[in-house]
Amino acid sequence: MNSAKGLSVIIPVYNEQDGSICETVNNISKLLEDNLNCDFEIIAVNDGSTDRTMDILQGLQASFRLISHEKNRGYGAAIKTGIQHALYDTIAITDADGTYPNHLMYDFYCKLKEENLDMVVAKRPFRALPRKTWLAKFILSKLADYITGQKIPDINSGLRLFKKRSFIPFIPIIPNGFSLTTTITLGMFMGGYKVKYIPIEYAKRKGSSKIKPVRDTLNFINLIMKIGLYFAPLKVFMPVAIFLFLMGVTWAIVSWLLGRLADVSSLVIIMSSFQLGAMAILAELINHRTPNYYKKQADADESRIDQSPLN
Repeated sequence: MNSAKGLSVIIPVYNEQDGSICETVNNISKLLEDNLNCDFEIIAVNDGSTDRTMDILQGLQASFRLISHEKNRGYGAAIKTGIQHALYDTIAITDADGTYPNHLMYDFYCKLKEENLDMVVAKRPFRALPRKTWLAKFILSKLADYITGQKIPDINSGLRLFKKRSFIPFIPIIPNGFSLTTTITLGMFMGGYKVKYIPIEYAKRKGSSKIKPVRDTLNFINLIMKIGLYFAPLKVFMPVAIFLFLMGVTWAIVSWLLGRLADVSSLVIIMSSFQLGAMAILAELINHRTPNYYKKQADADESRIDQSPLN
């Protein structure tokens, strides 16, 4: 997917009539007009809002493109729609709720270009995050550190800039919900992409939160399973397989010593461990053939473009 050189800013919007959407769009527009020495665009994706958000967006004076979903499809779906319509090779995403310091977006863009990075991410102070998300984010963060083998400062920050070509290989596994940021972060780290974090201040959001405890907890459990299958099936599932095998053997020995060998239940547990281990190995083999392959293809395509006499 070839794109012109420039910056496309994507802002997913859902029921933000009481938020900071006007301020967000206007401030980003002025920042980039005053500082950026290349083409840029701002894309607001109205994700099926049911309040006055659409009217507010249509009344803005700043220059931006407005794309709408007929019904709410999720944060990830809004980002993917924006990227599909983006004209330029560098993508920036941010929220419309006033929590992120969008005045740093130009600095992020400069850092991305100067250091030839694939992604620059805002690192939020953990204590500044909503309290009801602390436990889930802590567990998810520790799981991500274990999977990647390195410390990830902020796994699902919503302010980040990245090269479009670095995002494209992961579209098949990018979810439509809030876990888009987690998935692309793990994908970049596991695929060997160059990622840099920059500390920021994180403000209290304006408008109502979109977090739903029951739904988001179920999504969180689902996300953990997907992370394991997508990025490190051996690290996640092989320990479980080994544990089941040891449990099956232990149960067989204990039941035999007690005078009645539980051969059927022991065999079921041991066979389950073998099946889980085989699945983990197969998934690991598949994963090693996908993201890295596409990264090499993207690197080769960019090299050919850079060497073209048209550039």
